[in-house]
Amino acid sequence: MSDGQTSTQAPAAARTRVGRPLLSLALASMMDEVHGHSGAVYLLSADEPVLEMAVMAGLPRAFAAPWERVGLSAPIPVAEAVRERRLVWIPGEEDMAARFPRIAVVLPYQFALAALPVATETRAYGAIFVTWPGSHPPELSERDRDHLTAGCRRLAVRLERAIEASRPPLPEPDLVAGSALAGTPGRFGTVEAARMASRLPYGLCSLDLHGRIGFANPAAAELIGVPVSRLLGNQLWAAVPWLNDPVYEDRYRAALLSQQTTSFLALRPPGDWLSFRMYPSTTGLSVRISRARAVAEMARSGPQPGDAPSRLVTISQVLSLAGALTEAASVQDVVQLVADEIAPAVGSQALVVLGSRAGRLHVLGHRGYPDPHIVERFDGLPLAEPTPGAQALGTGVPAFFESQNHLERLYPTQHSIPDGFGAWAYLPLIASGRPVGTCVLAYAEPHLFPADERAVLTSLGGLIAQALERAQLYDAKHQLAHGLQAALLPHSLPSLPGIEAAARYLPATRGMEIGGDFYDLVPTEQGLAAAVIGDVQGHNVTAAGLMGQIRTAVRAYTTVGQAPEEVMRSTNRLLIDLGSDLFASCLYLRLDPQHGRAVMARAGHPPPLLRRPDGRVRVLDLAGGPLLGIDGSPVYPTAEVDLTPGCVLVLYTDGLIESPGVDIEDALAALGHVLEQAGDRPLDELADLLVRHSESVHERADDVALLLLRARG
Repeated sequence: MSDGQTSTQAPAAARTRVGRPLLSLALASMMDEVHGHSGAVYLLSADEPVLEMAVMAGLPRAFAAPWERVGLSAPIPVAEAVRERRLVWIPGEEDMAARFPRIAVVLPYQFALAALPVATETRAYGAIFVTWPGSHPPELSERDRDHLTAGCRRLAVRLERAIEASRPPLPEPDLVAGSALAGTPGRFGTVEAARMASRLPYGLCSLDLHGRIGFANPAAAELIGVPVSRLLGNQLWAAVPWLNDPVYEDRYRAALLSQQTTSFLALRPPGDWLSFRMYPSTTGLSVRISRARAVAEMARSGPQPGDAPSRLVTISQVLSLAGALTEAASVQDVVQLVADEIAPAVGSQALVVLGSRAGRLHVLGHRGYPDPHIVERFDGLPLAEPTPGAQALGTGVPAFFESQNHLERLYPTQHSIPDGFGAWAYLPLIASGRPVGTCVLAYAEPHLFPADERAVLTSLGGLIAQALERAQLYDAKHQLAHGLQAALLPHSLPSLPGIEAAARYLPATRGMEIGGDFYDLVPTEQGLAAAVIGDVQGHNVTAAGLMGQIRTAVRAYTTVGQAPEEVMRSTNRLLIDLGSDLFASCLYLRLDPQHGRAVMARAGHPPPLLRRPDGRVRVLDLAGGPLLGIDGSPVYPTAEVDLTPGCVLVLYTDGLIESPGVDIEDALAALGHVLEQAGDRPLDELADLLVRHSESVHERADDVALLLLRARG
C-alpha cells in the first residue's frame, strides 16, 4: 500500500482548491456530531452516471481504493443511497457480507457504515458514507440519523448554490492525521517516556494512519533486525522485507477499520517467529513485538526470498471486481458488468468486448460509443491481420495506447476511423490456456498507464476472460436446451374437428431450462383424437431424452388403435424395458367430440380441471394407476369425462401448482377460482392467464406444461 494514494487518485494540483474547503468541513462536522471513525464524500459526475470520491477522512484513501469511482448501478452502499434516496445502514460484518458481498470480500472487518444521498428535492449531487468501530451498537440512533440527514441536506443546498454561482465543487485534500516527526519519541511525548520504552524487554513502535513508523525502541529494532534509523518514517512492511506480505498488512487495516486489537505471527528468516500485537486509536497504532512460542508445526505460507512485493490496493481492486464478475451468467451479463463496474473503476468511458471464433474477432457487446457504426469495424477482423485487438489476443500481451498519435504510430492503417476517444487499453482474454477474446477500454482523453495500473488491468483481463468463458458455455447450453426442448415438443397443435386446443411450455426458472414435461395432441380415425400430457422425473438432458421416447411411444400406440388403458400399460412396459431409473407421470384422454365425451386413463398424474359452460369448475380426481416405470403389471382404470360443447379441459403438470409450503388442495382451489373468473375468453388468452397466475404465486422450481381443450358445438 502506498501512502493512501492510488493510480486513480487525482493529482495534487487538481485536488487543491482555493477558498473554504466546503466538502471537508461538512464531512468533518458530521463525523464529529455522530462520533464517526472515518468517512468520505462522493460527487456525482456531470457527464456520466458515476460517483467519484472527492475527499476522505479518518483513514488513508487506499482503504476505499476499489470504490474511488463507482457506477450508480453498482451494488455499493453509496450508490444504493443515491439510487433510492435514503439512508443505507450496515451494522456489522455479517450484514455487509449478506447485502454487499463485494465490499465484505475486500474489507472483512468488524465496522458499521451509514451511506446517505447528498440531494435536494430535485437533484442528487453525490453521497456520503461514515463508519464506526465494530463496537458500535447494532442500531443507528435517531439522534445520529437526524444529524447525518440534516448534514447531507445542508451540504446539498450549499452545492446547489455553488453550482448556480458557477463555482462547481472540486476534490479536496483528504483529512488524515500525519505521522510523528522522524527521530522524535512520537506519541510518547517526553524524553523520559522514550527512555522508559527503551528499557523494556519487548519491542514497541508507533505507526500513523498510513502505516509509517514514528517511533521504535531498540528492542523492536533488534527483534526485527533493522536499525531504528531505517525504520523511522517508513511503512513497517516496506522497511522490513520479510513483512512485505498482504496478509500482515491486512491485520493493520483490520485494526484501524474495526478499532479493535489485532495480532499476527510472522517468520523472521531463517527460523525465528515473532508476535505482533496492534493497539489502534483514531490517530494510529501502537505495536508490541515479542518472540513467539514455538510454532514450527503451524503451516504458514509466508513470503519467500525473491518474491515480488505485493500491493494490497491492487489485490483489493481485483477482489472487488472479481466478486462482480461471479454474478455474470450470460455473455451480455459480462458485458454489462464490465460497463457498470470495471469501466468506472479504471476511468474508462467506453468499451468493446470481442470474441474469437473461426479465426476472426466478433463483437459480443459494447457500451459508451455514441455511433454504433464505429464498433462495426471490429466485427469480423481476421486474427491474422496486424490489428491491435488481434495482436493482443495472439500474443497474450495487453497493449496500451496513451494517445491517438501513439496508436497511429504503431498501427498507421488500422485506426483510420476516428472514434472520438483519446486512449485505449487492449486486454487479451485468455482462459484455460486458450484465447476467448479481447476487451477494449477507451478513454475520453489521452491517458497515461503507469505500471501499477497496467498490472491491475492485466489482472482484470484474466478475470473477465474466465467470466466470459463461463458465460459462453452457459449461453451454448442455454441454446442447446431450448433447441432440444423445441425438437421434442410439438411445433404446433393439429386442427381437429370439434376441438379447440392451446398449449404452453415454460422451463423452470432455475437450472438448465430443460426438463421432462411434455404434451401432445394426436388425431386418429373416425373423428377421434388423443390428448396426452406427462412429466418425466428430472430437469436435465436425460429426462428430456426419455420424455421424447415416451411421447413417441404414446403416439405410436395411439396410431395403432390401442385403448387408453392399453396405451398406459404399453408405455409402462416400454419404460421398464429401457432400464431407466427415472419415473414418469402421464394423463391420457381419448377424445370423442361427436358424442360429447372423453375417456381418461391416469398414471400418477395430477387430476385435470373441467370448466363447464356455466362457469362451474370441477377437479376430475378420478381413479388412476401408479407412475410409469414402477410396477411391471399395473392396472390403469379408465373413467368417462364430460366433453359437451363449451366445456374446457385443463391438463397440466405439477409445476403449475406446486410450490414449497403451499398445500396442493389450496393450490388447486386457487387455480380453479382463476378458471371460474376467466369467462369465455379465447383459449390462448386463457392459457396465458393461467401461466401468469402460476408465476405470480411462486418462482417456478419445476417445468410447466399446459394443454387446454375446448369442445365446440
